[in-house]
Amino acid sequence: MTFRSFAPIMLACAIAAPAHAAQPARTPIEAAVKLADWQLARLDDLSHIPSATDETRKTRGWEQAVFWVGMTALADAGAPPRIEEAILAMGQRNGWKPGDNLYFADDQAIAQAYLWAAAHGAGKDALAPTRAAFDTVVDKPAVTTLAFAIPPQGYGATECLKRWCWCDALFMAPPAFVELSRQTGDDRYMRFAMKEFWATTDFLFDPAEHLYYRDSRFFERRDDKGRKQFWSRGNGWVFGGIARVLPLLAQDSPDRIRMEALFKEMAAKIKTLQKPDGYWAPSLLAPENAPPETSGTAFYTYGLAWGIKAGLLPRAEYEPVVRKGWAALQKAIQPDGRLGWVQQVGDRPDKVAASDTQYYGVGAFLMAATAVAALDAQR
Repeated sequence: MTFRSFAPIMLACAIAAPAHAAQPARTPIEAAVKLADWQLARLDDLSHIPSATDETRKTRGWEQAVFWVGMTALADAGAPPRIEEAILAMGQRNGWKPGDNLYFADDQAIAQAYLWAAAHGAGKDALAPTRAAFDTVVDKPAVTTLAFAIPPQGYGATECLKRWCWCDALFMAPPAFVELSRQTGDDRYMRFAMKEFWATTDFLFDPAEHLYYRDSRFFERRDDKGRKQFWSRGNGWVFGGIARVLPLLAQDSPDRIRMEALFKEMAAKIKTLQKPDGYWAPSLLAPENAPPETSGTAFYTYGLAWGIKAGLLPRAEYEPVVRKGWAALQKAIQPDGRLGWVQQVGDRPDKVAASDTQYYGVGAFLMAATAVAALDAQR
């Protein structure tokens, strides 16, 4: 879909979240546990996901992996034991193996949950397959351009996918590599991750707009009003990924100092782009007639709340943004319990409906809930 065809679809979908949406639970953690239970009950039934594909069915693929990343955050926030038990059971079912495509960041995302499990009772067995895979990646790194060019064979054959040439990858892979260094004491994984993170950032970050292009195909793309196209969830992936990596870096690390500056630069821009209804538009610079969209909104709410708690963002300036974002996310819970308004799998702004949900949207909601709860506890 071209961006010119996107505008009328957005207009058709531009309605507020339904007034009859389910009432929010009493606390962020209660809301998160309730949604997690809803998703856990449907792991083997994809009928609730409008655009489910073979990739959605992959228990080691990125769509489900982001849900499990959110589950680890929820377990750390004091959720009932069944949340931790579900994570451990998932890893055991998967044999603690990352996805099949060794160099593909999306297939590395599930390792974040495995590494969490290794530190919460699963032990070294949960680390071994990931460490073996990552050893190959860092010892024999892919040599290819970051330019994104889809060949005639299709998207999956894109050469640069062996590296982090699309901004989503900065959520999927770096936290796992850096955490593996933390757990093993082997800094090769962290050094590789930081080298690739900055290569991607230098390539895809627009210093004028303080946002990331999804990939190089979007450098020259403009909408019918001449605006650059910055995808909400794409920048949400980056912002959420930074919030996951920063706590793992040494306080005096040059990478941490540089990444903190990048985080604050992005946060300042993101704050200005929130719509009055609390959501962020699917195309960040095109807020008019934009529907609610919860995946990007959840990642921004998570990242901003985390940044306040970490002392990187002034609470008085950013907390109102977080509160509006969290209120919007609660309103998106539908009468049947699902998180609605989640843009489906894609690589750019697209249509979205109240019934649209997805594993990764739920995972982002869980992370946002835990970060908001941490803010509440800090009062």
